[in-house]
Amino acid sequence: MQLPQKHSATGTTIFTVMSALAAEHNAINLSQGFPDFHIDEQLSRLLGEAAKNGHNQYSPMPGLPALRQAVAASFKKRYGLTVDPDTELTITPGATYAIYTAFTAILQPGDEAIVLEPAYDSYIPNIEMNGAKAVPVALTAPDFHVDWNKVKDAITPRTKAIIVNTPHNPTGAIWSKEDWDQLAELVRDTEIIILSDEVYEQLVLDGKKHNSVLEHEELRQRSFALYSFGKVYNNTGWKIGYCVAPPAFTQAFRRIHQFLCFTVNTPGQYALAGHIAADTAAPVHTIMQQKRDHFLSIMKDTPFTIFKPAAGSYFQIAGYERVSDMPDMEFAQWLTKEHGVATIPVSAFYSNKKDDKLIRFCFAKKEETLDEAVNRLKKIKG
Repeated sequence: MQLPQKHSATGTTIFTVMSALAAEHNAINLSQGFPDFHIDEQLSRLLGEAAKNGHNQYSPMPGLPALRQAVAASFKKRYGLTVDPDTELTITPGATYAIYTAFTAILQPGDEAIVLEPAYDSYIPNIEMNGAKAVPVALTAPDFHVDWNKVKDAITPRTKAIIVNTPHNPTGAIWSKEDWDQLAELVRDTEIIILSDEVYEQLVLDGKKHNSVLEHEELRQRSFALYSFGKVYNNTGWKIGYCVAPPAFTQAFRRIHQFLCFTVNTPGQYALAGHIAADTAAPVHTIMQQKRDHFLSIMKDTPFTIFKPAAGSYFQIAGYERVSDMPDMEFAQWLTKEHGVATIPVSAFYSNKKDDKLIRFCFAKKEETLDEAVNRLKKIKG
């Protein structure tokens, strides 16, 4: 039987490939973006209590009301923003799902969607699975800022969406208010819709501020903002996220959502609602600040080049030009097999596999994990 190929990506994702290679060679896995330390004890306890107290059946399609209300209250406290938990907020099984659902709600065959690369690897397959065309626009290395003239040149009458990501995976770059103003100027008087992937919004470092699309009133009215509890509470395996959008956009989103998964696991929603409302956990950015700073301090004794410390997320880009001139995919595999440290080659985040000889480290790990990994890296001759 001939089955349709819904997108241009081939094989399994780079994250699966590198994690499998790490397991095969007993390497320390600094490739896939997940913490290796315990979640907050209160959150664990609340999850168990929710299941024990009988909260094990379907929750409402938009999400548990208590969780949506807790998220709305958190936005009010952190940003001074009013989000209507009933008409603007939908709980989803992870942010990757929310991105796909948002694209599916708006795209039709023949549409185009602009993707700023390097980019999270689900974006382009999501666009293509909806019959639309992805239009990549490269960010400018090594600081990975947006060249707005390139974005302007990429817009055509068929452009239906632009997806942006701040703080940025894989580079850790963050957007300024001026970036949002530039985007608003480009899409003004068009029907272009913005998808704003803000899953790392609470992982902004060095005292910097996250600038959300929701704070830009003009853009907010044409945007889906997409979030992940997993990145905030170090529980990526729970796969719970959410989408914030204007009421009409939320209605379109839920029309798709109700026939994809309908609802999200109930005990996890109860646990998150109680945890957010309690507001007793240490801010995740303080935890990641310590980890990034520690990682950078010990990396000084390796032959890798840190062009710019990550301003957000839990990823750090590094160059290996003092070690090898191998292509980055080949180098990442060599590093895993020969030195026992798994990373992600940055070319994997480009549709054309653009190779700037850069790799991505995840520093969201226990200190002893980072120490052991860097001790292995120190043995490499530059």
